[in-house]
Amino acid sequence: MESMARGWESKSVEQQQAELSEPAKTKRVLIPPDQQQRNRKRENLLLSRTHLTQQLRVASSPRQRQMLEQAIADLDRQLSSA
Repeated sequence: MESMARGWESKSVEQQQAELSEPAKTKRVLIPPDQQQRNRKRENLLLSRTHLTQQLRVASSPRQRQMLEQAIADLDRQLSSA
């Protein structure tokens, strides 16, 4: 009886693994390297913008705030052209 149960268990695991691997194959989309590079650049710009925005929230010096605002504006220009 135990060996039969083990047989069912292993078959179930095999089926589960097969089911999990099938959707992964169908979901995979090949993105051209140049598009991957653009995506990474955009993500990096967005992360930088988020970081600068957080710094701006706590900045107390007018000069520091001005520098951060200029940097954010520059990132916005880059994002609009990316």
